[in-house]
This record gives sequence, C-alpha cells and structure tokens, in this order.
Amino acid sequence: MSEYHTPVLAAESIELLDIKPSGTYADLTFGGGGHSSLILSALGRRGKLFSFDQDADAKANAEAIHDERFTFVESNFRFLRGQLRLHGITEVDGVFADLGVSSHHFDTPERGFSFRFDAELDMRMNRRGGISAADIINGYTPQQLTDLLGRWGELQTPYKIANCIERARNVSPIRTVADLTAAVAPCTPQKDPSKFLTKLFQALRIEVNGEMRALEMALEQSLKILKPGGRLVVISYHSLEDRMVKNFMRSGNFSGETEKDFYGNTLSPFETITRKAVTPSESEIASNPRSRSAKLRAAQKL
Repeated sequence: MSEYHTPVLAAESIELLDIKPSGTYADLTFGGGGHSSLILSALGRRGKLFSFDQDADAKANAEAIHDERFTFVESNFRFLRGQLRLHGITEVDGVFADLGVSSHHFDTPERGFSFRFDAELDMRMNRRGGISAADIINGYTPQQLTDLLGRWGELQTPYKIANCIERARNVSPIRTVADLTAAVAPCTPQKDPSKFLTKLFQALRIEVNGEMRALEMALEQSLKILKPGGRLVVISYHSLEDRMVKNFMRSGNFSGETEKDFYGNTLSPFETITRKAVTPSESEIASNPRSRSAKLRAAQKL
C-alpha cells in the first residue's frame, strides 16, 4: 500500500488525533491506507475505525486489511454522517482527513489528473458516474470557465485562458491532456509553465469532483458527530482548502467570523490545537517532494 501513496505528516497526524485505545475514529480519505494503518496500530482491541473512499483503486487496497476493528466505507466523505449511521455509529472520538490527490492518481496516466502524461481528460475520483474534465472543457460557457479557473485555480487573467479554450474547441473537441495543453499554449507563461498548468488542472479536478462543497459538508458533519473532547485533524494542500479548514476550526463557520458573548469572550465550538499549521520537515520533503505544500491543522470539540 505504501507504493500507492506515502502518508504525509504521519507521526504528527497520529499524535494530534490523541487516539483513545477504545475510541471510534473516521478516516475520510483512505487512499493507500497509510494513515488508516497507523490509526489501527494505535487502537486497542475495542477500538473502531471507519475509512472512507469513493475510488475503486482505494477499495482494492482496503481489501488487504484483515482486521475486525476496520470497516471500509465506499463513499464520498460528504456522506459521512449518514454512512456512519448505517453502521450504527452516531458519534466518534476523532475525524481525520488527508485532502488532495494521491500519488497513485497523479502517476496513473489514464486517470488524466496530471499534465505529465497524455491521456483522456477524466479526473473523476468516482469513475462510476458524473462529468469528466473533458465534459467541462467542451461544455461550459466561456464565462463558466472563467469563473472556475479564477475561483478554484486562482489563476490570473482566467478570461484569457477561457478564450484560448473557446477558440481551440471551436476547431475540434478537446478530449485529451495534449489537446488541452495545446489549447492553452498561447496563454501559458514561458516562466514556470508547470506552476500554471498545475493550477489549471487543480481547478478542473476540483470542479469535476465538487471537492470544496464536499469538504464543507464533511466539516459540518464532523462537528455534529464528534464527541466533546473529540479531535478534528486535517491535512490540506492548497490555499482554498487550508483557508476553509482554518476558518472552520477557528469559528465553526467558513467565513471565519467569530461570535462573542456578553463579556467579549469568543464563542466557538472548537479549541484550536495548532496555532500555526504544522508543515513537513526538510527531511520529509526530501524523501517525499509532494509533501511540500502540506499543512496540518487540528482542533478539539468543546
């Protein structure tokens, strides 16, 4: 399972979860099972772990875990609360999430997540349904493309990129990674083109999988199912996710605006455990370069 995805900030994540041996935990992003395996190793005989993933490849990894304390839930984590109820669980001691895309997805050309390989523009985490990146590129209006590229990719002059895409698809449909990179070539800066393409592909992936809305739903449900004293621990990889997680842990909402009581004390459902985001050490970055952008935050429900 380690070849699928190297768990990032592994020791720090487990420490911040403050695992109780007999507790019940939810790992929202099973992936290669690295973090789940560490949680299981910290649990006692009566502990329970429910790990979520909607990807069929992750399900295959889960089949390698033979542990009666472990339950794999083949579902998007946006359905966290309902899925746990189906298993008779209404509250948990901790919720963990390692957001973003696994190394496996980036390194599997046919999934279309990376601009390093030519493949069909897919990017769906759940390949059983939903729209693909090609559907978006060819079907969205220029204004819709402008909005998603600016919002999810935080790209400068997104309207110029949308116009490049519009001109190219009017000649022929954009179906592959090569088609897309060729379409946006006139808009791609000569300085650091990889950074530009990373943001472009990030924007499409977020839109295809509804990632930001799914994260909102998962965070809101985490608050409802965590026991008092339970921990929420999240690793994010880009500023949009990190801002959402930071605001939610700080205030219990996504604006980050805190309410105060009559005496001026801040009202929040959480106590923040990490004042600043925990980031990987230089040695971890050297051994796993994809960990470079990771930010780990933790909070405890009051």
